Amino acid sequence: MGFTIYPAIDMRGGNCVRLLQGDYNQETIYGDSPFDMAQSFAGAGSEWIHMVDLDGAKDGKRVNDRFVIEAAGKLKANIQIGGGIRSEKDILHYLENGVDRVIIGSIAVSNPEFAIEMIRKYGARIAVGIDAKNGYVATHGWLETSALKAVDLGKRFADAGAETFIFTDIATDGTLKGPNIAAVCDMAEVTGKNVIASGGVSSLADLKALAAEKGISGAIVGKALYENRFTLQEALEEGKR
Repeated sequence: MGFTIYPAIDMRGGNCVRLLQGDYNQETIYGDSPFDMAQSFAGAGSEWIHMVDLDGAKDGKRVNDRFVIEAAGKLKANIQIGGGIRSEKDILHYLENGVDRVIIGSIAVSNPEFAIEMIRKYGARIAVGIDAKNGYVATHGWLETSALKAVDLGKRFADAGAETFIFTDIATDGTLKGPNIAAVCDMAEVTGKNVIASGGVSSLADLKALAAEKGISGAIVGKALYENRFTLQEALEEGKR
């Protein structure tokens, strides 16, 4: 199993932004064109681009989808999108417009039966996004924390046929303090599926450590790229080793 680097584009108000630990009041703007950012990532050789509609995650509906569809239609890179996806109509809106993978998150917690139906219907084109705070699932743009353990949710969806999980440890997201490798490994072990690590990557050494772990199939990299901790080319090279 290879290790894939997913450069991240978080969209809010039409801009490329990063939040600190999911806090909408702690936002840094890194660009005013999500498509231009996606184009630069694709131009650097990235096979995948991870896009998040932060407005959609907060509002529970698609908001920045036009940028995602533009990237999917014009770029060679595969696009995965999360945020604001609450219905099969939302899923089809992306899949029918060239998006390769749709991430379901909050709806997987509030309506697991629906999530399982979508997993069984669309297979590998659905990824389950599990965002955890102190081991428990957070939802709705990380504004709410449930009483459900992240690993328990992961196992349920793995048993239902989910092949890809995106696991975010909120405590590390946007902090550049290193990923919570132990928590990602726990998710990989419990599910036995492909787990993409999200949150905290600050160095090439972090990527090397994640790539060395069984079951971790990739890493989402955001702030470290925007803060020039390393280049995307360097990250992609690390992923190939």
